[in-house]
Amino acid sequence: MKKILVLSTSPRKGGNSDMLADAFIEGAREAGHAVEKVCLREKDIRFCKGCLACQKTQSCVIHDDAPAIVRSMQQADVLVFATPVYYYAMCGQMKTLLDRANPLFPAEYAFRDVYLLAAAADGDESAVDGVVNGLNGWITCFDKSRLRGVVRGVGATLPGDIRQKPAALEAARQMGRQA
Repeated sequence: MKKILVLSTSPRKGGNSDMLADAFIEGAREAGHAVEKVCLREKDIRFCKGCLACQKTQSCVIHDDAPAIVRSMQQADVLVFATPVYYYAMCGQMKTLLDRANPLFPAEYAFRDVYLLAAAADGDESAVDGVVNGLNGWITCFDKSRLRGVVRGVGATLPGDIRQKPAALEAARQMGRQA
């Protein structure tokens, strides 16, 4: 049994990337994994100040919800990021969290496998490439980790459009089973 942390970064409750996250969670629970879902839209996460104090103390000087999320990230075996694609990149909420995860850089961490679930209005799968590149840039800083899988939920604009893309939902569910 793995400890899986799903980070839903969408500002929309029930948005397309959030639905991909729920499908992944369903598959992971079917496989017997312990899953925690954190929705960033419900959290207070401020921008990194770039002070680098966390590199010495392994904790952040900003007192908001990010340090607790980062501790959960540190302890999880698997990280799953679910994001809408904005301007061919990850949403700002996801990028802000990745920046705030800086205390993990010098620390010991459990996560080895990272998954990405992305929903984009553009119907071309290449619309997700910028998100993959951005997340891979973060993963590169963690030598023991790797991007294990990506679900590209493309052609989903309005909330719930992903339901018209059953292959994407099933891919997320299957990825959860195999995590």
